[in-house]
Amino acid sequence: MTFDPLAFLTAFGLIFLAELPDKTMFASLAMGTRMRPLYVWFGTSTAFVVHVAIAIGAGSLLSLLPGMAVKLVSAALFAFGAVVLLRGGDEDDEEGAARTVTGFWPVYTTAFMAVFISEWGDLTQITTANLAATNPWLPTALGSALALMSVSALALLVGRFISKRVPLKTVQRIGAACMAGLAVWTLIEAFTG
Repeated sequence: MTFDPLAFLTAFGLIFLAELPDKTMFASLAMGTRMRPLYVWFGTSTAFVVHVAIAIGAGSLLSLLPGMAVKLVSAALFAFGAVVLLRGGDEDDEEGAARTVTGFWPVYTTAFMAVFISEWGDLTQITTANLAATNPWLPTALGSALALMSVSALALLVGRFISKRVPLKTVQRIGAACMAGLAVWTLIEAFTG
């Protein structure tokens, strides 16, 4: 099998642009301001790789999943994230705030589950499935996965930049507002889509 660079570039470009305004990009940004960004990136990246593999393997069958149930669970996770961020805001000192950030596995699992659940039937997953139906699977999978991982890294870098220049309580409140907004957005999608 030969590697098709055009299929790779097409997948990367389309998925990167589609993911930029996506709710999982904002979720990565919010998690990155409160948790270790590298741990969050590993969690989101693993979830994205799993979703790309599913999209490549299942193709257009993904549209048959019960979208409303997936969106309701996703909204609940975003709401839970907002509550966690607000509860963490009770600490006044940096050392106390640092204690609320957990180790690798809890952060990894949180990031993985938030992205894994919210990406079901997402535009990028459907686009990847559609690209895989008409292009070679390997460059499509690599282009899609690298695009998703790049957007997550970009969001985490922005989150890290913000968290170093804005007081922690403000970051927590903004992050909680973002997560609450994502919960509402997902609920609206569940009942209107």
